[in-house]
Formats: sequence, structure tokens, C-alpha cells
Amino acid sequence: MRDLLTIIEEWRQKGDRIALATVVKVWGSAPRPLGAQMVVSSRGGIAGSVSGGCVEGAVFEEAQGVLETGQPKLVSFGVSQDTAWSVGLACGGTIDVWIEPLEESFYKTIRDCILADQGIARSTVVDGDIAGRWSLFAPSRPVDKGDRPADDAVLASSAEEALIKQRPARLSVPLNGQSQDVFVEVYLPRRKLIVVGAVHAAIPLVRFAKELGFRTYVVDPRTVFASPERFSHADEVLTDWPDESLEKIGLQESSYVVLLSHDLKLDIPALKVALPSSARYIGALGSKKTHARRCEKLREDGFSENEIAGVHNPVGLNLGGRKAEEMALSILAEIVAVSHGRDLRR
Repeated sequence: MRDLLTIIEEWRQKGDRIALATVVKVWGSAPRPLGAQMVVSSRGGIAGSVSGGCVEGAVFEEAQGVLETGQPKLVSFGVSQDTAWSVGLACGGTIDVWIEPLEESFYKTIRDCILADQGIARSTVVDGDIAGRWSLFAPSRPVDKGDRPADDAVLASSAEEALIKQRPARLSVPLNGQSQDVFVEVYLPRRKLIVVGAVHAAIPLVRFAKELGFRTYVVDPRTVFASPERFSHADEVLTDWPDESLEKIGLQESSYVVLLSHDLKLDIPALKVALPSSARYIGALGSKKTHARRCEKLREDGFSENEIAGVHNPVGLNLGGRKAEEMALSILAEIVAVSHGRDLRR
């Protein structure tokens, strides 16, 4: 949705009605993941993707019908071997797509949360007699759900759980005394990469992270290293002491912290802030000996073994590379894995 806000705003200013299509189930191989979205306007505009091109035309037609009737609709698209080049997924997968009119109250709340970098999730019943019923969960703000039934509490609870896990889900939820088919879509804050230690490997790490849409921060009180010239591509360079800088940035579930200095004078203050936080990932460069000293100091400062175990060391996936760019790639690969729920500890 974040990438669609600009075009949606343009359509709204023109007075267009808008339909939102969301991938709510995937079987087998499919080019777009669960939660992928596209929007269609009543004037014939289209943006986003639910299949990488395989079924967009059919979804467009279904969306126009939804805009005419005002009624949401669940549609399935798939392909068999003998129909590989007709409407369907030539890759052999099958997807369910939920198509609905873009409701004003829902859109405004989602938009405001996205622009404020705040997480929000919505649970929607996508099948059966009460298809279309939905509820939002936004921990950062009260949500005006209008005239909604009491079962909203159950839907909001499923949305809260998905937001904590940071991934969409298709669930069976007890509503009206029976199990209902529900899809939970998750809108996360923009991911933040905070690099403590403006060493050479930090330069490509920040560059690669920017390509993946991270907001990037470089933290190092040594201004000769943390200079605007070396990190002109970073969103922000902070030269306060690491604990002060991390407090200023604010660590959330969307935060990923990487310590590259392998200097305890920088690492320990940073870890004292990062470990008690809800940061999604904390990685620390350094040899076994360096990390052992790091852990011992943390124990002296009162951190538990369970808290200390939250630090990824060695940092990054073991790709075997030694160059700065290869180190950056291995670190970012591990971060991406963790962000998708895969903690690939060795």
C-alpha cells in the first residue's frame, strides 16, 4: 500500500471510485506474495500487482464489477498444463484475490499510519454470509470503526497477533458461533537499519539497504569516519555517543541494529539500549574472543544469558566472502531472512 498512496491520492482528487485487490491465499508457485495489492479506478486506471502480470486483466474486469455493485468479491485464479497461456498463472500456482471498494475510513486510517511510520493491521472476513466485515488494530492510535458488531474484538485480536508477527495470515476465526474465513493484512512501519560503527563495510551495507527500502542511520562519534562525504547516501548520520543516538532514533519492531566497530567502547553503550528494546535484529561483528569479552561485560552490567543470546554473532550469513561488499551482502541477507521470520542461526 505504501507504494500506491501517491496514485490513490491522485485518483481521489479526481473523484474516482477505487477498488482494492489483495492476494489473500497462495497455493504452489506464484509470482507475488500473500498480501500483494493492486488498485483499480473507475476511470480505468491500474497500479500495483497481484500476479506479476498473469491475471491483472481479469482482476481489472472483476474490480470494475465490484465498483458497479459496491459489493466485495473473492475470486480464484490458477492454471493447468493445458491452459497455461489462457487467463491464469503460467507458473503453475493458484491465488485467491479479495476485491473490495476502497472504504474511506479504512483508507484514511491506513494512510495516516503509513505516513507516520506506525504499524497497523486489518482482519477481514473474506467468505460466507458476513464476508466484508473487518476490524483494524493500531497500537499507536484509537481507530474509529464506526457501527461495527461485537465480534470486532475477535477480529481485532487476530489483527494484533499478525502485527506482532509482522506478516499477513489467512485464518479461521470463531465469529457468530461458527468458524469464519479471515484474511489479516499487515502494514508495517518502514524498516530502519541502524549501523553503529562507520567502518568501510558500512558504506556498501547502507547502499544495499537503501535499495531494499530501509531508512538508514549511521552512528559513530568519530567524525572522521562518520562524515557526510563518506555517507552521503545514508538518510541520517549521527555523531553522538551510540546510546544517545539510539535513544534519539527510537528502536521499534521495524528496527535492525548492526554493530560494526567491534570496539567495546561503542558496542556496549549501543547494546545497553538495543537489547531491552523491541528491535527485530541485533547483530555484532567480531571474533569469538571479541564477542566473549562483549558478553562478559554485558553480564557484569546485569544482562541475562537469554538477553545476550539475542545478539547475532558471527554477524551475517556465512557466504564465505571477505570483501566489504560481500560482508555487507551477508549481513543484509541475514536481516532479510529475519524480517521474513527465518532466524538462520548457525
